[in-house]
Amino acid sequence: MPELDCEISRDGLLGGRVTILQPAGGYRTAIDPVLLAAAVPAQPGETVLDAGSGTGAAALALAARLEGVGVVGLDSDPGFIGLARNSAEESGLSQSIRFVEGDLLSPPPDLVSGSFDHVMANPPYRAAGSGNPPADAAKRAATVESRARLDDWLRFLLAMARAGGTVTVIHRYDRKDEVITGLGGEAGGLVVFPLWPKIQGQAAKRVIIQARKGKTGKTRITEGLVLHNDDGSYTAEAEAVLRGAGSLVL
Repeated sequence: MPELDCEISRDGLLGGRVTILQPAGGYRTAIDPVLLAAAVPAQPGETVLDAGSGTGAAALALAARLEGVGVVGLDSDPGFIGLARNSAEESGLSQSIRFVEGDLLSPPPDLVSGSFDHVMANPPYRAAGSGNPPADAAKRAATVESRARLDDWLRFLLAMARAGGTVTVIHRYDRKDEVITGLGGEAGGLVVFPLWPKIQGQAAKRVIIQARKGKTGKTRITEGLVLHNDDGSYTAEAEAVLRGAGSLVL
């Protein structure tokens, strides 16, 4: 495994069903990749691509939730790829997941366009040049667009999905229109699933958007999911996903 110049922590996902190795500081996985994985409607025997897999949280969560699904994680950071592979082995999921080093702007030749039943991604949320980027290089790469802009991510996701396959993206709610526009040219039946921070009084910060490649249909906005009670604890519905390994039905 390529060396990372930082301390590594060993943490649990899905109520301890998954072990994830990740930097102890700087870039750390949050709940977003777990929610993303829960929204992918994969079935046993199908294949899923996790683009920009980082330390592997979404890929690991999906493989742990759905036995018999084949997952490929793609990331450009060799250190993260190494951590993700070790996490898969420690979690007993190495037979279900393959992590590949590569750039979505120039993907590895063994990633064949149109070959995945489902494609998912948690692209960087901030547009290039916006605000003050994080000092930590890994955190900056995970949260701020670099050479690959949001349109590049969406084109890649659509290219990798088979006809009729799903593309699922989690992103900032205030950029949802960009995601809808980027997917809408080649996919239809879009579902917009807001993630509400609390029951009362807070606007959505994140949204999950899903579409089917080559299909037609109107965009549907759902009620979404409330993540926290007013006291800050997770709602029962969020707990069922984050700790109970439940799915999100969009």
